[in-house]
Amino acid sequence: MEKVVSLCLQFSRKLIFHPLFLPLMLFVILFYKSLSSKPGEFGKNLPPSPPKLPILGNLHQLGHLPHRSLQSLSRRYGKVMLLYFGSKPALVVSSADAAEEILKTNDLIFYNRPKLRSAIRIFNDGMDVGFSHSGEYWRRMRGVCVMELLNNKKVRSFRTIREAAIAEMVEKFNRSGCSAVNFAEIVLSYTYDVIYRASFGRKHSQNHEEGINFKDGLDEAMKLLGTVFLGDFVPCLRWIDRVKGLESRLEKVVKVLDVFLDKVIKEHLSHLSTKKNVVVESDSEGNDDGFVDILLGVHMNNKHDMSLDSIKALILDMFLAGTDTTYTLMDWVVVELLRNPSVMKRLQDEVRNIVGGKGRKVCEDDLEKMSYLKAVMKEALRLHAPGPLLVFHESTQDAKINGFDIAAGTLAIVNAWAIQRDSMYWEEPEKFLPERFLNSSSSDDFRGQDFKYIPFGAGRRGCPGKSFGMVSAELVIATVINEFDLKLPGGIQGDELDMTEFAGLTVRRRDPLMVIANPLQISS
Repeated sequence: MEKVVSLCLQFSRKLIFHPLFLPLMLFVILFYKSLSSKPGEFGKNLPPSPPKLPILGNLHQLGHLPHRSLQSLSRRYGKVMLLYFGSKPALVVSSADAAEEILKTNDLIFYNRPKLRSAIRIFNDGMDVGFSHSGEYWRRMRGVCVMELLNNKKVRSFRTIREAAIAEMVEKFNRSGCSAVNFAEIVLSYTYDVIYRASFGRKHSQNHEEGINFKDGLDEAMKLLGTVFLGDFVPCLRWIDRVKGLESRLEKVVKVLDVFLDKVIKEHLSHLSTKKNVVVESDSEGNDDGFVDILLGVHMNNKHDMSLDSIKALILDMFLAGTDTTYTLMDWVVVELLRNPSVMKRLQDEVRNIVGGKGRKVCEDDLEKMSYLKAVMKEALRLHAPGPLLVFHESTQDAKINGFDIAAGTLAIVNAWAIQRDSMYWEEPEKFLPERFLNSSSSDDFRGQDFKYIPFGAGRRGCPGKSFGMVSAELVIATVINEFDLKLPGGIQGDELDMTEFAGLTVRRRDPLMVIANPLQISS
């Protein structure tokens, strides 16, 4: 017996000092804790949850296309379910009524944003509007965006900027000589050009080296904002983000963006300081004041406690929220038009009849008469919401959603993509049918009042720049349809297009859309 005890003691000593002993014990403890506890609960009536792994929770179940993975899970566990990202509880809703409870009924509780490493660094410690925490600062900055930058008068004042960018876009298609061109690349260049000119005015050119570096930095920032940093949800695994190079990429891009914006702001500040009277808003539709000048006017007039760091963050908001979403929408629209020839034909007839024949250009006044164009755009947003999960919300206090107890500090994820493809709300939801939006009883705007259709979100956190983005997108589609006949290269038919998605900050097609744009006078 003594010999057995002695052997056991020797084995125990060897086990305790084995290098894998502590990690193994930590794993066992966390595994037991994950099975025996329910982090984040404040009551007993929790939403159903899929099984989770220790440490990671349900992160492994998001996959490469989270909107589709979460839709699949909701079919098994319900349209209101509770997941865990690490130990962080995450409420996922896939029904219009639950979305309304979060975005309207309990808007004051859920309009906060979680602290995400990439957003905090890129937006100067969270000083933007899209990703910043709720509170007085956010309310002031959103007010500046809505009242000073994105009001209807200001959107109209950028008409000449859009028209100039449209002319350059048409020239790029014409130069293709009826060869296949990358449609997404051309419309992305248009979108970026519009926001660049609207932000910085005519003085700056995006073609110089600093402008190119800034554009590359924006592309990298978009990728990082669409990437999951494991340390956001499992702090003890933040080292993995460093090993993968995410932290170094983040610091590098922050420096690139900051250097460029610092220089631009100093130049504009020097120019404005020579003026006797600082203009805060455009006094006519022809005023050339861009976003930077307007924000500096607010800063110099000591309004809203606008700091220079706030200005940089808001300008980045304009670029990062305005470029990716808009060009992704336009790409999906053309994909669906090529896949649905009857829709293409009806849209061509409407646009060309309203514009009035060859040689005439689409003007923005024409857009208001194009009801079918607007229906096409709305249907594309329904079927292919660029931001399918919107932007994550976070509860600031305990709440009840659909009768379930939801604790303070819970992430709230609204799967708009799943809601907008739900047969409970939409007839033949997987089909591209713009006619459904011609009926006046259907959802006919983007104000977020009908929660079965929320491509731009709703409530306090609804997208403030939707009007700016939609007029740009409608103008591009109408112009392309008016001046060109589009077809796919190599005799490919629209229904043969690969519709595989790629998820980042937005969700777009994995493969670039190559099209042949035949000028109308040649093809007719």
